Amino acid sequence: MFEFFKKAFKDMKESAKAQHEVDKANFAAAKAESKAQWEEAKAMGKAEKRMDMMQAERDEQIKEANKRKAEAETRIKAAQGK
Repeated sequence: MFEFFKKAFKDMKESAKAQHEVDKANFAAAKAESKAQWEEAKAMGKAEKRMDMMQAERDEQIKEANKRKAEAETRIKAAQGK
């Protein structure tokens, strides 16, 4: 019986250590994400940075739209048998 409890407490100790490592990693990730959001918000205060970010977003949207258009044209040609 003593060995059972000894093993059980050892398992709980190892589990607690592992969970602590997970918690530390999650905390570090949340901290880094928070800092990134802060830095992005701070950068958005600068007009040229905000305009650059908005232009990059628009460029990405145009690229995606052109890709969708090309795929649709391919489907049209396949449906027409060309």
